[in-house]
Amino acid sequence: MARQLDEQIVGRYPVGQRLRVLDVGMGQGTQALRLARAGHQVTGLEQDSTMVAAARESLSAEPEGIRERMRIIEGDGRDTGVHFLPGSFDVVLCHGVLMYVEEPDPLLAGLARMLAPGGLLSLLVRNGDALAMRPGLAGDWAGALGAFDTTAYRNRLGLDVRADRLSTLTATLAGIGAPLQAWYGVRVFTDTAADDTEAPADVEALLACEERAGRTDPYRGVAALLHLCGVRG
Repeated sequence: MARQLDEQIVGRYPVGQRLRVLDVGMGQGTQALRLARAGHQVTGLEQDSTMVAAARESLSAEPEGIRERMRIIEGDGRDTGVHFLPGSFDVVLCHGVLMYVEEPDPLLAGLARMLAPGGLLSLLVRNGDALAMRPGLAGDWAGALGAFDTTAYRNRLGLDVRADRLSTLTATLAGIGAPLQAWYGVRVFTDTAADDTEAPADVEALLACEERAGRTDPYRGVAALLHLCGVRG
């Protein structure tokens, strides 16, 4: 996904331009730190205090220049209007968050308002059109049959969450003034791997296959996750 995001940024902004980035639901700050290291001014917003502490610990180990380019705010992603003025960011990330939000449209509308004209909105969501893939590949036929007609699922943490369909999000992005410009699949071939699986010796070949599949039909349509990129009009 990082490669996909970089592709969109490079294709939209001049090389070397320092962008204002907002990472909503940043978790432990993996993407936020990566972008700060690349020279961008990054704000991370996260409501889980444990994740905030982990992100701050990671940031504290960075050189001073990177620490100065990144700030971390503990807060709810649905309250961006409380923390920031409209149009304050060139790039807004919301990765792995929508599945935990029962009504995502108000959140998405708020994120779009944070974007400057021409700004990039990057979403990573569970693919509601491919929920039957994981149970089906595991031989759980009852689970696979039940997954065809729903967007609800139980994740690996045992939480009951929700997925998003590409067609629905495409319509939503158009409605909030940040129409879809590109989309990719994420975890096409590797979704069934256990969380503690060690990286294979040929990890670069694996990444090359995933990257190619993530931009190629019909493979991207059955990916576990979808990476959607909208642009503020």
